[in-house]
Amino acid sequence: MGTSGGLDPVLGWNLLDDVRQVLEFAFMVNAFRAGAIVAVLSGLIGWFMVLRRQSFAGHTLAVVGFPGAAGAVLIGVSATYGLFTFAVVAALLIALVPGGGTRGYSEESAVTGTVQAFALACGFLFVSLYGGFLGGANALLFGSFLGITSSQVILLLVVAAGAIAVLAVIGRPLLFASVDPAVAAARGVPVRALSVVFLVLLAVAAAEVSQITGTLLVFALLVVPAATAQLLTARPGRGLAITVVLGVAVTWVALFIAYFSPYPIGFFLTTLAFLTYLGAVGFRRLRAGLGTAHARLAKVEAVTG
Repeated sequence: MGTSGGLDPVLGWNLLDDVRQVLEFAFMVNAFRAGAIVAVLSGLIGWFMVLRRQSFAGHTLAVVGFPGAAGAVLIGVSATYGLFTFAVVAALLIALVPGGGTRGYSEESAVTGTVQAFALACGFLFVSLYGGFLGGANALLFGSFLGITSSQVILLLVVAAGAIAVLAVIGRPLLFASVDPAVAAARGVPVRALSVVFLVLLAVAAAEVSQITGTLLVFALLVVPAATAQLLTARPGRGLAITVVLGVAVTWVALFIAYFSPYPIGFFLTTLAFLTYLGAVGFRRLRAGLGTAHARLAKVEAVTG
C-alpha cells in the first residue's frame, strides 16, 4: 500500500466507511488539503499556459525542481525551498535572456531547452555529491503524498494565494496579450512585462504541483485539465471553472485510490487526467457529428419542402 507503519488498508464496498478510514490520518487530511490548493493554482495558471502555447516552458520549470530539491537537500535545507527557488530562477532566465519570449516561440523554445538541459545536469551532479538523496529520488520524480505536514500545507496556501492575487490583477491584459500580442502591444499593453510575470507565476505553479505529482508528471495537473476544458468551451470564465473542478476532482480521487495501493499517486493522477481528456475529445467529436447530422437533415428538409 501507499502508506506506512505496516498497515494494510483494503478498499471495501462501503464508500462512506472507506472515506472515513482515509481521513482518520492527519497526513491524508494534509494531502487532500495540499492537493486542492495545488489543483486550483495549477488549473488557473495552466489554462493561460495552454492558451499561450507555453507547455514546454511549464514542463521545463517542473523538471528544474529536481535539481532544486537535490541542491537544497545537499546543503541541508528543505527540498520545498529548493523547488521554488530553482523554478523561479529558471523562469527569469527564460524570460530575460535576449530572444527568449520576444522573437517567437521557436526562439523561446531554444532558450527553454537550454535551461532544462543545464538544470538536469546540475541535478545529477547534486545527487552524485549526496548519495543518500538517491533513496528519495523516486518520490521526487513521480510524486508522493506521504509526509505532507501542516506547515507545508500553510506554505502552499500562502504561495498559491499570492500567485492567484497577482493573476487576478493581470488577468484581463494577460488574456488580451495571449490571444493577440501584436494588437495588445499596439494598444499599449505591456506584453513583455506580462510575459515575465506570467513565467514567474508558472514557475510557482510548477513547483507547487511537484509536491504532489513529482517533477516528471506535472503535466497531469498543469496541462491536461486546462487542455480538456479548452476542448469543451472557448469561454474564458467557463473554461477556468471547468479546469479547476477537473483538477481538484482528479487529485482527490487519485489520493483516495493511492491510499489503498502500493503504487505512486502520480500514476493514478495522470491516468485519471488522461481519461478525462479522452472523454472530452469523444464528447466534442460526438457533438460535432450530431451538429453535422442536424445540418444535413435541415438541408434535406429545406430542399424537399
